[in-house]
Amino acid sequence: MIVGDQQAAAAFLLDPASYGATGPVEAIETHISRIFLVGQRAYKMKRAVKLPYVDFSTPALRLAACEKEVELNSKTAPGLYLGVRRVTREADGKLAFDGAGQMVDAVIEMVRFDQSKLLDRMAAAGELTHALMTAVARMIVGYHRAAPTIHNGSGSSNMAGVLDINEAAFATSHIFTKPEIKTFAKAFRTALVRHSGLLARREAAGKIRRCHGDLHLRNICLFDGEPRLFDCIEFNDQIASIDVLYDLAFLLMDLWHRGFPELANLVMNRYLDEADDEDGFILLPFFMAVRAAVRAHVTATQVEQSGADSDKLAAEARSYFDLAQALLQETPPRLVAIGGLSGSGKTTIAEALAAKIGAPPGARIVESDRIRKAMHGVPAETRLPNKAYRPEVSERVYNEMAWRAGLILSEGGSVVADAVFDRPADRERIEKAARDRGIPFSGFWLEADPLVLWQRVSERKGGPSDATGDILSRQLQRNVSQATWRKTESDRKLVDIVAELRRCCERDASQTLRTAS
Repeated sequence: MIVGDQQAAAAFLLDPASYGATGPVEAIETHISRIFLVGQRAYKMKRAVKLPYVDFSTPALRLAACEKEVELNSKTAPGLYLGVRRVTREADGKLAFDGAGQMVDAVIEMVRFDQSKLLDRMAAAGELTHALMTAVARMIVGYHRAAPTIHNGSGSSNMAGVLDINEAAFATSHIFTKPEIKTFAKAFRTALVRHSGLLARREAAGKIRRCHGDLHLRNICLFDGEPRLFDCIEFNDQIASIDVLYDLAFLLMDLWHRGFPELANLVMNRYLDEADDEDGFILLPFFMAVRAAVRAHVTATQVEQSGADSDKLAAEARSYFDLAQALLQETPPRLVAIGGLSGSGKTTIAEALAAKIGAPPGARIVESDRIRKAMHGVPAETRLPNKAYRPEVSERVYNEMAWRAGLILSEGGSVVADAVFDRPADRERIEKAARDRGIPFSGFWLEADPLVLWQRVSERKGGPSDATGDILSRQLQRNVSQATWRKTESDRKLVDIVAELRRCCERDASQTLRTAS
């Protein structure tokens, strides 16, 4: 609630004359801020609140938070943040910007950008593309690599601190009952104990860094044609000094909650491709659950402050609470391998299927083309010379695929392996990764008319595959024998193929369980 001098400051910021303007001022409310849009500028004021995780109760605290926000966000969104303005009360009792009188509040001045370029708005408009989200994932990898490493307690104590904040915040809400909050908190503490060893190893390896801390779609925008992070956590270093995958998990959870599981899976896979951070993959469902819990209590806090929209906000808070509970459920691992000649649609099908395999954000895709490019130290889109496809190089690629799949499976994660798999030895190697661990395996061989394969290969642009017509010709001449994997016609609607593969995977999982028992 806005009280006293802040109420006067808000009225000042709502008045066009304060800016020497005549047009209207648009105000946007969040649970801890108010944003005022006028002309080509935006002004952000911290709300005079004191919560378990943030204290903006005095003008001095709000000024310090504004200054820190500009400092931190100028690194990830250059040109967007212009500086801090003080709102002062002058001798005549009127308010002014940066006057000689006493400061009553502070605001951040920013360049006003097209609100339709906020990624949450783009999501609602159906404008999030695979190319854009790939760029976002790569941008976040670069940001995390440059972020300062923090060694201040173990990895599990770091997450325990987040759970402490969550529990304190839930205690201030009336949306959820005390018994369900108690059960909720117990499930999180149990999961934390289960992951404590891995969290400790990641802290020792420097995976806890001073991150963004609030990395969801609304805090990413297209600015000057490039994705940019803004509005990071500046008010609580504990909240922002976190595992880099916990930072990423907010974006993954947001995409999942909004109904974009394939994009969540894509961002996760592209991030891990670039960051080489496989060991943390199994933590993502837990991290996403914590993020959903954060959104649940933040939204519940807004309910306490709102009026007309309280029912809608309460329902939204409940949806995050329910998602967090679902994310905490353990999901058995499985391995799916998709093989086929060039142009058969392996990667397209793997990416559509992966979001539906395993726990959210879905399965890790282990793709031969991307592994080959990484071995040669080049971006996935870079074309390699013919010598990079010699048999001895391919042998290394398939060995690496099996090793990575085995690592993830051993930790309890699910994998979709994507490669040609035209040699029996390669198929046996990937099957063994699952068989040695008693994990369900499903193998699929994609088939299509050679004319369709030719057309797809000739029309392909971008992406990690270097397949050409000559390569396809040699594959067709080898007359691949595929005796054990299910043959699947890939010249059909993608949704039908994925549905069929999911049914087969479920049958394979059931058969594995029956055999084991």
